[in-house]
Amino acid sequence: MTEFDAAAEVAKLKAQTKAIRKRSYFRRISMLDKYRGELLTMYRAGASGSELLRWLKSKRVVCAHSTLSRYLNKHNG
Repeated sequence: MTEFDAAAEVAKLKAQTKAIRKRSYFRRISMLDKYRGELLTMYRAGASGSELLRWLKSKRVVCAHSTLSRYLNKHNG
């Protein structure tokens, strides 16, 4: 019969706790990424944010005007 090693068990538990608490730094995927090319092309061709929102609505994508504005500012380079 083996003896119980409390120090080893505590070390395992500490490692599990560290893994659970570790933050993931993945970039969230935007619902607008699927239409990135089309959005940027239309925006550069002169479409307004409201027009782009109407276009997105026809694709059954709903987002706020501020969300679209931030997305375009971030990706328009």
